[in-house]
Amino acid sequence: MRRGSRQLKSILNYIDGQFVRGKREFADLNPADGSVIAQVAEADQGLVDDAVRAARKALRGEWGRWGIRERATRLHKVADAIETRFDCFVAAEVADTGKPVELASKLDVPRAAANFRVFADVIKTAGMESFQTETPDGKNALNYAVRKPLGVIGIITPWNLPLLLLTWKVAPALACGNTVVVKPSEETPATATLLAEVMKEAGIPDGVYNVVHGFGPNSAGEFLTQHPDVNAVTFTGESQTGAAIMKTVAASVKPVSFELGGKNAALVFADCDFEEAVNGISEAVFLNTGQVCLCTERVYVERAIFEKFVGALKRKAESLRVGSPLEKTTDLGPLISSQHREKVLSYFRLAREEGAEVVTGGGVPEFGNVLDKGFYVQPTIYTGLPESARCVKEEIFGPVCHVAPFDTEEEAVSMANDTKYGLAASIWTTNLKRGHRVAQQMNVGITWVNCWFLRDLRTPFGGTGLSGIGREGGMHSLNFYSELNNICIRL
Repeated sequence: MRRGSRQLKSILNYIDGQFVRGKREFADLNPADGSVIAQVAEADQGLVDDAVRAARKALRGEWGRWGIRERATRLHKVADAIETRFDCFVAAEVADTGKPVELASKLDVPRAAANFRVFADVIKTAGMESFQTETPDGKNALNYAVRKPLGVIGIITPWNLPLLLLTWKVAPALACGNTVVVKPSEETPATATLLAEVMKEAGIPDGVYNVVHGFGPNSAGEFLTQHPDVNAVTFTGESQTGAAIMKTVAASVKPVSFELGGKNAALVFADCDFEEAVNGISEAVFLNTGQVCLCTERVYVERAIFEKFVGALKRKAESLRVGSPLEKTTDLGPLISSQHREKVLSYFRLAREEGAEVVTGGGVPEFGNVLDKGFYVQPTIYTGLPESARCVKEEIFGPVCHVAPFDTEEEAVSMANDTKYGLAASIWTTNLKRGHRVAQQMNVGITWVNCWFLRDLRTPFGGTGLSGIGREGGMHSLNFYSELNNICIRL
């Protein structure tokens, strides 16, 4: 496979400690210029069967015999190995996603290492319930719970934060003693395979971590979720895909954990720290070119500061540098694909049709170089749409927000909660009582007050409504990836 005189990289499946080719391949594109950077081996039904079989076998091997302390030690070694190969992970993540190198260096790769360390430490200190029970005949019984692995976990991850969200699931699954079969997004296959090399280096036994590449329907994703020997499925991605997976696993009543889409709101009150709010909302809207499930697409601003805020956010958006992800001064890279760019641009067109006022953006930047072949859009702000508009109700997943005024706290809360999603919200106010009061009224999984994207990995994370099922983080992840077995002994 050659492109000119350059040998294309091959990205292979990883099954039972070996890198494996498939019968078919597909191209991995660089979103910054549309070039083919690798050929990816697609896993067919047979390879998915092999991966699940290897994972099942590993449960009965040395991995299944290791105790918590040994597993935790190995997970720390995985974290160390990620940091040793830090530059390799950054390069792979940037090439696959098009995100700025500074973002990948500060967020994605450090969080990947942190995920392994956090869950290695949480599992070592995780306690279980025990009760001394009085029996009807006046004697006693002891009830206590033990934690057992679920078995083979099917993990399906998205393209926007591929390494971060992969390790967010793999780390607690392995900490609990499970084995995993991972299906990364076909858009971003590189870091899942690179992590396989790290697993090998860290002494994780063969079959514990497996990777199958491919697509959803009639490909690796469907084969994995339908597999009878997969004990649980965890997925992060679009709500529609989550619904399809739920239908697939319903017949076998598998445990599922879904973190899905969002149409997140921010409420900006007149008493906010103005500069802090503008900077925070700008990051919440435009980070990773708006391709984060937690990004803000609806901004509600108290009318007294509405015009001033819109003007300041406009200046902030126009100061962002859109360009090559390899340049350290770049703030916004491309969208993930030409198809996703067309989706985002279709919403830009729809916003105008629905009567929006374009504050800034709404188009495609021009570079005059190879970046014009990439999948870029301008950072965009709209105002003037009714709350019933599709652009206010539907997730766009790009660098765009709609800003609307409100007059009362009750009105702001009502508009923020008027959505089928329920993932995240942010509140911007210097009134401490209001911050607590409004935050507790948000129908979402996580609410920030005077900040955004600040996470403690021990706390519950997830959404309501179309934003998902279940919670991840700390003990919540351990409880999903474990079978809790109560033992009752009559004394």
